[in-house]
Amino acid sequence: MEKMARVTTALGGNTLTGRTMFCHLDAPANAISVCRDATQVVVAGRNIFKIYSMEEDHFVEKLNLRVGRKTSLNFSCADVVWHQMDENLLATAATNGVVVTWNLGKPSRNKQDQLFTEHKRTVNKVCFHPTEVYMLLSGSQDGFMKCFDLRKKDSVSTFSGQSESVRDVQFSIRDYFTFAATFENGNVQLWDIRRPDRFERMFTAHNGPVFCCDWHPEDRGWLATGGRDKMVKVWDMNTNRAKEIYCVQTIASVARVKWRPERKYHLATCSMMVDHNIYVWDVRRPFIPFATFEEHKDVTTGIVWRHLHDPYFLLSGSKDSTLYQHIFRDARRPIDRANPEGLCYGLFGDLAFAAKESLISSSSSSSSQDSNRKPYDRRHPIFFLRKQDPMEQFENISSGLMVFEAGGEDMGWFVATAERYALAGKPLAELCDHNAKVARELNRWQVAQTWTMLGIIYCSPGTVPPTNLNHSLGKSASSQPVLSSYNMKDIPAGMGSEAWLEHSKGDSRADSILMDSAANNNEENEETEGSDVPADYLLGDVEGDEDELYLVDHDHPHPEDQEYILPQEGFPLRHEITDNPSALDHLQDKADSPHVSGNEAETVSLTPVESFSLISISHALYENRLPSDFFNPTVRDMLCYYAEQGDVQMAASVLIVLGDRIRKEIDEQMQEHWFTSYIDLLQRFKLWNVSNEVIKLSTSSAINCMNQASTTLHINCSNCKRPMSNTGWICDRCRQCASMCAVCHHVVKGLFVWCQGCGHGGHLQHIMNWMQTNSHCPAGCGHPCEYS
Repeated sequence: MEKMARVTTALGGNTLTGRTMFCHLDAPANAISVCRDATQVVVAGRNIFKIYSMEEDHFVEKLNLRVGRKTSLNFSCADVVWHQMDENLLATAATNGVVVTWNLGKPSRNKQDQLFTEHKRTVNKVCFHPTEVYMLLSGSQDGFMKCFDLRKKDSVSTFSGQSESVRDVQFSIRDYFTFAATFENGNVQLWDIRRPDRFERMFTAHNGPVFCCDWHPEDRGWLATGGRDKMVKVWDMNTNRAKEIYCVQTIASVARVKWRPERKYHLATCSMMVDHNIYVWDVRRPFIPFATFEEHKDVTTGIVWRHLHDPYFLLSGSKDSTLYQHIFRDARRPIDRANPEGLCYGLFGDLAFAAKESLISSSSSSSSQDSNRKPYDRRHPIFFLRKQDPMEQFENISSGLMVFEAGGEDMGWFVATAERYALAGKPLAELCDHNAKVARELNRWQVAQTWTMLGIIYCSPGTVPPTNLNHSLGKSASSQPVLSSYNMKDIPAGMGSEAWLEHSKGDSRADSILMDSAANNNEENEETEGSDVPADYLLGDVEGDEDELYLVDHDHPHPEDQEYILPQEGFPLRHEITDNPSALDHLQDKADSPHVSGNEAETVSLTPVESFSLISISHALYENRLPSDFFNPTVRDMLCYYAEQGDVQMAASVLIVLGDRIRKEIDEQMQEHWFTSYIDLLQRFKLWNVSNEVIKLSTSSAINCMNQASTTLHINCSNCKRPMSNTGWICDRCRQCASMCAVCHHVVKGLFVWCQGCGHGGHLQHIMNWMQTNSHCPAGCGHPCEYS
């Protein structure tokens, strides 16, 4: 500590001198407060309550207020405040719900003066009125605020925020009757102490609990708030509605915020967890702290400026059981270690790069000397140099900005695709057809073809249109017409219906033919004689449309045609045909067959009802009989291809549509990465509904719970105003229904909307209809409710 500078400040006759110093405490501190003349500090905690005097280079313990043989919970303090008008008056907020005042002028060892036991739960904050000696305000975990007159035994006013616990209360410095209160539901309320029945103004300040607030010492309309959302916000309360004018993003929950004296734009903050440092921010530059104090080794629990008009001395207490006095001259300045270079990609592919001004200047000067360059070329950056503001108080560090603009590719297709894609609610075939149609209308032909193929692969074969099923006829049929005919009576005698059925039962032969048909197709065509067409085709004289094509399914035969099912090979004895040409004469007696009689001898019918056309049967058609799992590796590779190309929209959409059909083929971590990337893009384009639908339909369990994280709804009974402790519709305290619609007087079990002013509400649609024609509460309480 010897290297620390010694600072002397003159304050209207009083002189503050000192340096950065600390002392060890007996226990962790929860709060600290300074007396009016800035010579003493009180430290309070669960197991400590002491007063220290601040000498020039060290702290000296003056008084221990925890006296008595039996320790009481009244000494367990959550907060402490020293009156700025009476140097002998202290107040503490006890963890057992008691508000205690202490009179240091009492001659006895026990300085306890008054006890107020009206709060039912822990008191989080106490605050003296800045100009009224006997007025004390408290805020408790029970949701109530109470105003005490120290000359009376009981509170004079009770303020109910009709909300959750009160975390901080602060009297306005400039407005005598106004105080601010912060709540765990993110709201801030402004009250007039003369009207305890309802607040003057309320607004939502943070996304989560608001832990602290502080009025600006100079500007009467500025209120700083800090919350669990890691933000410090400055609100202008002079307007009709609270207006956020500054916002500082920190790295942890903000536990304390204090405006810096004599510096309009500076405030100090400390965190509730994780971060042990104290930061001083200039709200005009919220991205980097103005100064940092890094002495504490554990969470800082209390900060206070030593004097109302001195900006150089800061006191702090911590859970590491130390009390520090920080001198501003010894603070670290993060700007001294700031990196002047930066790199960032834009949403549409633009690249921005910031560097030192000297590098930018030299680069721009050399580029201006290049006479061959066109006036504007996207391959080269655009330079921006920031002009210096002579009124700015920040340290002068110059930097320039370069921007490489990407090609002007329109992302309208992404938005249109996300909004129009159908991901659930219909059969798979309809989903694939719909999405393929959407892709075609947006001129994304490859994506459209992919959806079409997915529909063919994963849908039942019966839904696939029998088109494009012709395949090569081989060399022997190259000069012959595709369709020729001859009488079915020319079929060898050995190919009766019994033989057909017998061949249809040959599973092993069917499998071998299925696997070998494509490879041996051309060889079989050349070896087959006695026919003008390949052996893979059966052609016959027909009564009907010769352009009609019939597909024979051996696994699912028609119930009426089971006796006449064709085998996979139309000519199993084709070599005998070559060796015995007279076999064709033998077929002339086919009329004697029990299956062919009378006039049917000329035209053989394959159904018991009437004749029909059977033009061709191909082995290639049996690819439709392959199980859909057979194509899963191909589909997996296709999804990886789209993801690698940057089209996570296609990968995520196919994952949702196919569901369990493809889910097991892809790593869970990769699925989560695809969904996370797609959801991030949707939220960047503000497609909130589509994003929520993707989260609900995703196949990843880690994604499904995203819209459930940090979602907590606290419900109070509309009758007794107490929190609901159970999950039912009946309050366990007053035994009344908590969610009753003020319009229809029925229990609300769906969407519920209520007025935060009077607490009445009901069904969303009923309240909307009511507010269209009325301006007051439907419950008849007379409150002017608003619905936005």
